[in-house]
Amino acid sequence: MKIRIKFSKRGVMKFIGHLDVMRYFQKAIKRAQIDIVYTEGLSPHMVMSFASPLSVGLTSDGEYFDIEIHGSISSREAVRRLNEVMVEGMEVLSFRQIPDEKSSNAMSLIAAADYEVSFRDGYAPCEDWQEKLLDFYRQKEILILKKTKKSEKEMDIRPYLYELSLREEKVFLKLCSGSVTNIKPELVMEAFFSWLGVEMKPFSLLVHRLEMYADLGTEEEKKFVSLEDLGEDIAE
Repeated sequence: MKIRIKFSKRGVMKFIGHLDVMRYFQKAIKRAQIDIVYTEGLSPHMVMSFASPLSVGLTSDGEYFDIEIHGSISSREAVRRLNEVMVEGMEVLSFRQIPDEKSSNAMSLIAAADYEVSFRDGYAPCEDWQEKLLDFYRQKEILILKKTKKSEKEMDIRPYLYELSLREEKVFLKLCSGSVTNIKPELVMEAFFSWLGVEMKPFSLLVHRLEMYADLGTEEEKKFVSLEDLGEDIAE
């Protein structure tokens, strides 16, 4: 049975890197006595894959990873067992069965993500930044200089910025995410500062990921569905 687990990562846990988060959940699954499937061969390991690893320093309410388990356990019981062994700052939010096909893998499905961005005290670029940010979003093109190990090239990120709005003192962003094109909120805000002609100082932003989505639409019209909604709760 293929399972998708959604969890949140807050507080001091935001300083824990992806590999340590993966090791943490491997131990947590053992402690919670979830009967997970292992690979075969000389060095068996848990069948586990994360949707899109979160950068160090970011918090989230929408992290996902997929596992396979033997037998069946209700979603309520699995969430209870896992949260009993969680540390402060980590919470399992759902445990849902997903289709067994390879195409249902969260890592390959992810197409977009929601973020909430705020400025640390004293780090906003100007007093009227909210009004200017909306002007920035109204542009038909947002050109940045994308650097790689071997070269630099100009890139228009506007087509990958699906939504930008203000929520009081916070910025809401829906961005393209995935293995082919992955736009980070820091990149959008750096482009905004550059457009203003202001340098963005290190550690200016507080970034919180809200959700991740698959795109079940067409080339003409996107239809974003959360990775959680692609699964179903397992009844008791």
